[in-house]
Amino acid sequence: QVQLVESGGGLVQAGGSLRLSCATSGRTFSSYTMGWFRQAPGKEREFVGTIRWSGGSPYYADSVKGRFTISRDTARNTLYLQMNSLKPEDTAVYYCAAHPGQPGGSAWTRPYQYAYWGQGTQVTVSS
Repeated sequence: QVQLVESGGGLVQAGGSLRLSCATSGRTFSSYTMGWFRQAPGKEREFVGTIRWSGGSPYYADSVKGRFTISRDTARNTLYLQMNSLKPEDTAVYYCAAHPGQPGGSAWTRPYQYAYWGQGTQVTVSS
């Protein structure tokens, strides 16, 4: 069974930082594209960033570029989202996702493109 489990969310002041983790299991993800998305109540699920598990440059939404960084620890089978300079507008449930292929990049920014999803972790940024 493919499992993606997010953790690391919480309450943080504007300008602060959080690091989210996505623990993966059930498959080897070396040929997968990984993504981070977020969703605020009543809003559409929004693209945050994507990276190929095998490497290459991450691609980010303009709203987070320069503030958020995606990385992965292959030994721990864990995907990360480092979030700096957080804003109240970043408040959302954050999800990691996976697709069994290696497209990545600017063409892979829509939720329906990803086959597997975690349960999400809440991030709340206070002003």
